[in-house]
Amino acid sequence: MLASKPAILALEDGSVFHGLAFGADATVAGECVFNTSMTGYQEILTDPSYFGQVVTMTAVQIGNYGINDADAESTAPKVSGFVVREVSPVVSNWRSRMPLDPYLKKHGIPGISDIDTRALTKKLRVDGAMKCCLSTQALSADEAVRRARSWQDMAGSDYVKDTTCRKPYLWRADDAKHHNGQYLPVGTTFGTIRTPTHRFRVAAFDFGAKHSIFRKLVRHGFDVQVFPATATAGQVREHAPDGVFLSNGPGDPSALPYIHKTVTELLPHYPIFGICLGHQMITHALGGTTFKLKFGHRGGNQPVKNLETGGVSITAQNHGFATDPQSIERRGAMVTEINLNDGTVEGLRHKELPVFSVQYHPEAAPGPNDADPLFVDFYKLIQTRKDGRI
Repeated sequence: MLASKPAILALEDGSVFHGLAFGADATVAGECVFNTSMTGYQEILTDPSYFGQVVTMTAVQIGNYGINDADAESTAPKVSGFVVREVSPVVSNWRSRMPLDPYLKKHGIPGISDIDTRALTKKLRVDGAMKCCLSTQALSADEAVRRARSWQDMAGSDYVKDTTCRKPYLWRADDAKHHNGQYLPVGTTFGTIRTPTHRFRVAAFDFGAKHSIFRKLVRHGFDVQVFPATATAGQVREHAPDGVFLSNGPGDPSALPYIHKTVTELLPHYPIFGICLGHQMITHALGGTTFKLKFGHRGGNQPVKNLETGGVSITAQNHGFATDPQSIERRGAMVTEINLNDGTVEGLRHKELPVFSVQYHPEAAPGPNDADPLFVDFYKLIQTRKDGRI
């Protein structure tokens, strides 16, 4: 059982929630957001796209299946803080290696439970994502509100530099060493596809990438050379890739001019596939713009419609910014997918260049295989380019 130690969550509008502490003994500030996923809390905690954010889970009970070695999306939790209605008193799963509470303690992440997460989520939906302070220490309500208000805005923040890798590396070795990653034999069925006979070399930018996206690329026929966000177009060309992949990541996409420049230089020369922040980097590289959403899209139940096929996919998402559709349509690109909840852009494709992207996370597979065709399309796009047909 967890100790009954008080904790506090304060929002920049002056709202204060009192609850019970779990995780680390710490005080943090960040952007308060919510996630509507029913499961996958370990993946959420370790998703680098949540850097700088305090995440509220709308599912009532969290922690019932513990923490295991295989489901982490990075080497450690990347959220600033964690908010739940109830921490499960029981952990029951054969894969579990430790409960949620000691896991967060180990990594210095504070959590608060036993608050009305429905009321908090409704406030964030009505008023928008807010700056906040979460403390499991002796902190007054006034001081918590002050710290929330003094935190820097998410808009204008470059958090990619805090989550990207420091130097290039080959994913195959890293995956096998740290994540028990296995390369599937040729012809092995994975989801809706078979592992291709021929493998292509892809230069994958790590803007704060989830490990599962690299594993997914491997299983769809790619050898993945990972590059830090600060890598130049020249460094990528030295690797002589067949294609370029742009990953997810945290922060404001408009605050990354060094990445915009690199992607702009790469656009005419390689087939390119981007997801989440990578999608927004293509937007800016094309000369388009992005804007901040009121409360963002975070969860594993976001419906997306493909305007070219009419098909609808259930997608996993984690983003607080979106592409302005008019800004890209004036620059040779077209919107290919939209979010059925609010009509925002979920995918784009250039009309002439072999470049496409999606705003959601195709590796998270809530469908579970709805997004597999995206990896197949990327593979076919590279094959077509190498055959000289585009």
